[in-house]
Amino acid sequence: MNKLFATAFAAFVSISSFAQTVDEIVDKHIAALGGADKLKSVNTLYIERSLSVQGMEIPSTSTMVVNKAVRSESTVMGNSMVQAYDGTSAWMVRPTMMGGTGEPEDMPAEQAKQLKGQLDPFGPLFNYKEKGNKVELVGKEKVDKKDNYHLKVTSATGDVVDQYIDATTYLLTKTKASANGVEVEISFSDYKDVDGIKFAYSMDMVNQMGNLAFITNKIKINPPVDAAVFKKPK
Repeated sequence: MNKLFATAFAAFVSISSFAQTVDEIVDKHIAALGGADKLKSVNTLYIERSLSVQGMEIPSTSTMVVNKAVRSESTVMGNSMVQAYDGTSAWMVRPTMMGGTGEPEDMPAEQAKQLKGQLDPFGPLFNYKEKGNKVELVGKEKVDKKDNYHLKVTSATGDVVDQYIDATTYLLTKTKASANGVEVEISFSDYKDVDGIKFAYSMDMVNQMGNLAFITNKIKINPPVDAAVFKKPK
């Protein structure tokens, strides 16, 4: 009986420690980014990036009101491509070479869902309990020969994303998720400090279409933003 009690008690302690470990990892991750207070102080963002795909360099800009609205614009072979969400509806402009009309049009629901995912620049671990997200520690794994904590994050809507946190820096190394049944993997590196907050300046995306490399050139925190840029032109 004593042996059975000891085994049950050890299991209880193990489970309790496991739960505490998840919060400890998340807390250290948020601290590594700059701290909760710093992240909460970000209301708007402006980001300039370049996308490298099949030998082409595609410049893009993103303007965001955190958790409210976003607009991304890129130039493809001299043609402008726009994706935007104004807090209520999503729209886009696709050049004719990409199957569009070159005029503003409503965005399909699944694509709009992915765009709205960009409204949260610091990811699902930040304030995860308030967001209704569930975080589980899968274990420790190697990513590029470095120890990483593998966290499984399930959103309030049931979407699942795997996040890999460097066990030394506590910065995000990689994410894995499925979009429309296709697994997408994104690697993050070259973190730089912008006004006390760490941002990954290099992102590499791998899916069934191939590899996409995003390089960030400039980030502005809390610049003035005209709400009109998010509205679909009439």
